[in-house]
Amino acid sequence: MHVNIEKVKGNTATNAKFSIVIPSWNNLAYLQLCIDSIRKNSMYTHEIIVHINEGVDGTLDWVKTQADISYSYSKNNIGVCYALNSCRTLVTTNYLLYINDDMYVCPNWDAPLAKAIEETKHNLFFFSSTAIELKAQSNCSIQYDFGKDITTFNEADLLANYASLPMQDWQGATWPPNIVHVDTWDAVGGYSNEFSPGMYSDPDFSMKLWNAGVRLFRGISESRVYHFGSVSVKRVKRNKGYFTFIKKWGFTSSTLSKYYLRRGEKFTGPLPEASVPIRAHAKNFIKRLQVNLLINFKKHF
Repeated sequence: MHVNIEKVKGNTATNAKFSIVIPSWNNLAYLQLCIDSIRKNSMYTHEIIVHINEGVDGTLDWVKTQADISYSYSKNNIGVCYALNSCRTLVTTNYLLYINDDMYVCPNWDAPLAKAIEETKHNLFFFSSTAIELKAQSNCSIQYDFGKDITTFNEADLLANYASLPMQDWQGATWPPNIVHVDTWDAVGGYSNEFSPGMYSDPDFSMKLWNAGVRLFRGISESRVYHFGSVSVKRVKRNKGYFTFIKKWGFTSSTLSKYYLRRGEKFTGPLPEASVPIRAHAKNFIKRLQVNLLINFKKHF
């Protein structure tokens, strides 16, 4: 894909802790809420970088008025993978944190992440915050209703109760908000553009980190965000990421989640090497055959 991307550097504070990267696609009200929560609920000062896909809803005009926000802009929707990789060139801190524009960060959400990084003493880690969702999309999320969308969002109720919702640190950090050292990001080449516009790009990134030696995939309970639930994904034409993942890695993303990352299990430290049972190997063999048949079919028809 050849795209023209405009990039503008904002007035980043010299003491910025993380570089927070936010891809956005005509989602101005949610983006404003997300950034407002970052500004008022963070313990540290952060660099904010937005990639604006299209921006025809006023997003581009609004971001231009925010002196502290760096941004990249594409006239067309280039998806999450290209957007994140574009924003990487604007990052000035040591840590790239990817968050969705339909998320609201809870007070001091960044402090547990910073503490975990400080305690780790090396760069081979991948940490995620814990999402609170109206309907939990996985066993890594907390299910609670603070509003199904921005019009029904009960911010006061969230602020009063978010910290008391039960959850423990969990294995298998994958989805945003997630944070990685820029050296690690660069070592694996960021997000893989073959998954554009983005479906299955998150587990693919985790698999690349695994192959680079990362074994610390930690979901941090005390770092919490409210997630309205894939507002942009519901509008986008989906790529066939499920099959792309199998073709690339030779097994399903669920194999990665269950046997490599052990996603959702109680966090006990760095992950051991993966132990994949025979039945899962058999399933993946069949899946590889299906993908190859599909590819051959498309070549001939």
